[in-house]
Amino acid sequence: MSRIRGLDGLRAISILLVLFGHVAGTRGAYSLDFYRHFGDLANLGVRVFFIISGYLITTLLLREESKTGTISLPKFYFRRTMRIFPAFYVFLVIMAVAQALHLIQFMKGDLIHGFTYTTNFHYARSWWIGHIWSLSVEEQFYLLRPATMLLLGSRRGLRTAILVVLASPFIRLAISHFFPAQRDGIGESFPTISDTIALGCILAGYWDEINAHPWFRGLIRSRWFFTVPVVIVLLNLKAPGRLRWAVLETAINVLIAICIARAVALSEGRTARLLNWRPLVFIGQMSYSLYLWQQPFLNRIWPSWLTAFPLNLCLAAMVALLSYYLVERPFLALREKVESRRVAATQPLAPAPET
Repeated sequence: MSRIRGLDGLRAISILLVLFGHVAGTRGAYSLDFYRHFGDLANLGVRVFFIISGYLITTLLLREESKTGTISLPKFYFRRTMRIFPAFYVFLVIMAVAQALHLIQFMKGDLIHGFTYTTNFHYARSWWIGHIWSLSVEEQFYLLRPATMLLLGSRRGLRTAILVVLASPFIRLAISHFFPAQRDGIGESFPTISDTIALGCILAGYWDEINAHPWFRGLIRSRWFFTVPVVIVLLNLKAPGRLRWAVLETAINVLIAICIARAVALSEGRTARLLNWRPLVFIGQMSYSLYLWQQPFLNRIWPSWLTAFPLNLCLAAMVALLSYYLVERPFLALREKVESRRVAATQPLAPAPET
């Protein structure tokens, strides 16, 4: 599939929010601590990632269904495995070796939850792999979404996404009220955060209808559209609590989805040029490795020269580059090679020329 314009630039903005949210407060970067006045920007960046994932995966599944008449689960899981697992497990194995050498210290259950993609249900965890909670959410989504669409059909599958968006605020409130010991998991456990990804699924599933509507075309072309990201940041100022869980998180998700829709729909203008600016696109393309490797170096607790700003940011970028070029890209190339062979094997042989 050709890359969807604007999404790499949005991924870059997402990872930059995460980097800024984590680097502030590390040794030598206390002057950046003013970011706290804007709320949890790292979490906001993760939300953008989630909605992009929901949109992108659903778009690709719908394209496959339109082309072939069905969704191939083996093909989907093979592509996701080759895309996600290599860089992730290389990171986790290196962290495990560092733990074995007593260079870092994990908390009980960190590794088993990390290897099984269940860190989003493991709340008492160390900083070193704490960010894996979001990757766990993604993997759980990858496990459920294509199977749901295959079993229920694309339209009924989209209706389940709508139900998830409508039900999630009530789930968050119910956990807060009836299970107060589980409040730390609100916004991380899959039932309390899946509406973020589901909204991306809805955007993809109803894209033609949304994009054809006059009010939407007017909205994304409005000269006042800059107020949308401003409102997102303002809503993000509210700390977790019942108002945020019930209303504000859904509002933030909807506004992020509108920004993503604008980025996809518009191919001209300053915003489109920025999102397709080659340096920003490159950052977006290596955002996965950046997300994996920023965590060990952007550490406010570990008293090491490795975590002092700006060296920590440089080291995170350098290791991410190594991960991108030595792990991600080779496995993506291998994936394309395997898929090309499968396509060639299914093509009928050309008839022999007449003599």
